[in-house]
Amino acid sequence: MLITRASEYAILSLILISSATEPIDSDTLSKELSISKSFLAKILQSLAKQNILKSYKGVNGGFLLNQEPAKIDMLGVMTCVEGKGPAVFECSPSQEDCPSERAHICSLWPFLNKLQGKIDLFLAEITLEDILKD
Repeated sequence: MLITRASEYAILSLILISSATEPIDSDTLSKELSISKSFLAKILQSLAKQNILKSYKGVNGGFLLNQEPAKIDMLGVMTCVEGKGPAVFECSPSQEDCPSERAHICSLWPFLNKLQGKIDLFLAEITLEDILKD
């Protein structure tokens, strides 16, 4: 699946955080988005580890963007929260890694690989700023 719940929640969180002038805590975000606080906290920590978000501790702690929206691309966000690049299909990125050991006779792999490349490029070109404009 291309866009999982983790990716969706990461993007929705970034949209809300982008308009904040003060750090927003995970409790506030989870209530606003109606999602599990523990699941969201993991997502936000992943984004903070990759310097997409800045994490503030303490009573007034929470999260703010650590980069300009124009520099936050969706491929990076999705890869960050998923731990791997988003995949349209369950196929290896290289024929050598094909689990079925039938890559040499697979006529669909070249097409799927090309499609994945185009989707990756598209997601790399779409930024948070683009989403905020729409």
